[in-house]
Amino acid sequence: MLAQRIYGLALGYEDLNDHEELRRDPLLAVVAGKREMAEPLAGKSTLNRLELTPAGSPIQERYHKITYSAEALDTLLVEIFLEAHGEPPEEIVLDLDATDTPLHGQQEARFFHGYYNHYCYLPLYVFSGDHLLCARLRPSNQDASAGSLAEVQRIVAQIRARWKQTRVILRGDAGFCREELMAWCENHAVDYVLGLARNPRLRRKIARPLREAKREQQRTGNAARVFREFSTARGRVGRARGAWWPRPSIWPREKIRASW
Repeated sequence: MLAQRIYGLALGYEDLNDHEELRRDPLLAVVAGKREMAEPLAGKSTLNRLELTPAGSPIQERYHKITYSAEALDTLLVEIFLEAHGEPPEEIVLDLDATDTPLHGQQEARFFHGYYNHYCYLPLYVFSGDHLLCARLRPSNQDASAGSLAEVQRIVAQIRARWKQTRVILRGDAGFCREELMAWCENHAVDYVLGLARNPRLRRKIARPLREAKREQQRTGNAARVFREFSTARGRVGRARGAWWPRPSIWPREKIRASW
């Protein structure tokens, strides 16, 4: 029954009533591990009993979804990533990303996000290659980096407990360029590559590369990019990009320690 419910959710059938039809679906029966194809899967009433609050649960509501351990799920995602490697890699890159999940009803914690221009959630993801290491559902009325430091601390600690010599690089866009995250990385030997939002000081630093990019674009008719590397007051090494398309655009980025 549990496999049936999980695959039903994955296929977009959240309502238990859907299983009055799905219980006769042969494909769902196969993936759910059904051996006797002539017998139907569980119906809505049976699945509903599965989802009642277990006896002794601290949750007093009678009708409550199946409880779970968020900590165990977080640990499992990283454990699957670790077990996928025969030996510790020399280097891994942890990609931080926040994206929108559009909402079309009056869901709990529903907020309008000005950048995405609609009501949405703003989940946080951490990937390494094709492996998902963290998925955290969040409301959209907060900074894109909210909670990212705690997730990075947890993931890096679990990885280094197994891979002590592996170099860890953190990568994210300008939404994650926050002092607390960079300071933690510097204090724990984690290299990072983070985007830096445009600002007047950075634009002054890349004024010359921008002019060079403009001349190159005018000469070739193609988009042009020119890079400049510099140090910041805290000794960080930055590399900014002056770019020129048929319409001028500036896409500065900053990088610390790890090379672009």
